[in-house]
Amino acid sequence: MLETRNLTIRFGGHVAVNAVSCRFEPGTLTAIVGPNGAGKTTYFNLISGQLPASEGQVLLGGRDLSSLPASARTRAGLGRAFQLTNLFPNLSVLENVRLAVQATLEGPHRRGLNLWSIWSDHARLTARAHEILESVAMSSQRDLPVASLPHGDQRKLEVALLMALDAQVYMFDEPTAGMSHDEAPVILNLIRQLKQDKTKTILLVEHKMDVVRELADRIIVLHNGTLVADGEPAEVIASPVVQEAYLGVSKEPA
Repeated sequence: MLETRNLTIRFGGHVAVNAVSCRFEPGTLTAIVGPNGAGKTTYFNLISGQLPASEGQVLLGGRDLSSLPASARTRAGLGRAFQLTNLFPNLSVLENVRLAVQATLEGPHRRGLNLWSIWSDHARLTARAHEILESVAMSSQRDLPVASLPHGDQRKLEVALLMALDAQVYMFDEPTAGMSHDEAPVILNLIRQLKQDKTKTILLVEHKMDVVRELADRIIVLHNGTLVADGEPAEVIASPVVQEAYLGVSKEPA
């Protein structure tokens, strides 16, 4: 279980995220919505460690991650996909995934420079990388440099890296951003596939309400950095505070 307690960040006199307390259970996909500037991506950055909190805590499985940098939070089980892809463009597709798999394992240098262990580790890492690429339908592209891939395939590869890291929590920040109409369903199908594993927790920042309605088990709404709604999708989308704050529709009589 992922939990934030009174999570807050201030930039000078501006409170970008204001004492947000929320629990995210395994087996659920929570969509985080709100108007531009509501603090959604900043909240993500606080959870994953890209920004240090002014106050509050981030806990995973009861462990306090608040003082850890982003790299340590990744090793603890927080997997983050960004609006812009975060890959090694000059390496091949396979090499990107193999490096992610390797990051979760003890390297051969920990046991000394034994040639047999180095070879067997390499074979094991490569086999696991092949399995992951097959699961995201990218085996045929394994030898291509990442820089040559279209944007949609780079987003697919980023999901493969999260799978390789064996994350407990998958965090997607506008996963379909910049994708064409034909590319977007591919990444959404991968998220549906991840949802089938009920041991994983998924957080999704997304502006497209049709995507939110289809994928989310729960919606939380941020407005001016404050949590203003939390519940089942139909209930939250229909609430007056969301209609006004997110959709710009006032329920008050004219």
